[in-house]
Amino acid sequence: MLEKSYFLHDSVLCKDNVVIGENTEIWQFSSIQTNVVIGKGCILGQSVQVGSNVRIGNYCKIQNNVSVYEGVELEDYVFCGPSMVFTNILIPRSKYPQAESKYYQRTLVKEGASIGANATIICGITLGRFCLIGAGAIVTKDVPDFAMIVGNPGKQVGWVSEGGKKLDFSVSNTNFCEKSQRTYTFQDDIVVDFEL
Repeated sequence: MLEKSYFLHDSVLCKDNVVIGENTEIWQFSSIQTNVVIGKGCILGQSVQVGSNVRIGNYCKIQNNVSVYEGVELEDYVFCGPSMVFTNILIPRSKYPQAESKYYQRTLVKEGASIGANATIICGITLGRFCLIGAGAIVTKDVPDFAMIVGNPGKQVGWVSEGGKKLDFSVSNTNFCEKSQRTYTFQDDIVVDFEL
């Protein structure tokens, strides 16, 4: 008999056609719907709900009480803070249900993005690589790579490195991050990174 290469708490509800990568942990009271792929090395906390047809990349960390609805895709190394919220329909109506894939708007969370506790991500947008969404922020539009977003509605207040260092381009258009060992350049209103 083959042994599982991942951990599912006994209370997890896991439906059909689910692929779970090695060394992934899914904790109590979580629910995984059909046709889901969860990468290797992920940690899904207590009461995480994963909708049908969702793709979660490698090494993602999804904290307690997060629902990753159909239409949401997480690339590798994404962090979802406790009780943050994704949406997948812009104008939900109980009287006129839209419970089919054709109604769901796609939300893409790119590699290394971090979303703080209780933030809300409105559907149909892209969160850029290694961006940082502050706790409680309401994000209603696309977020550039490395951008730092806070508030309601979410506004960009700066830039952060892959390693989480706040980047200051007020003196120079180049910054170095010790943790990530990468250099960041500000040009044409975007941040570009490269390895030394």
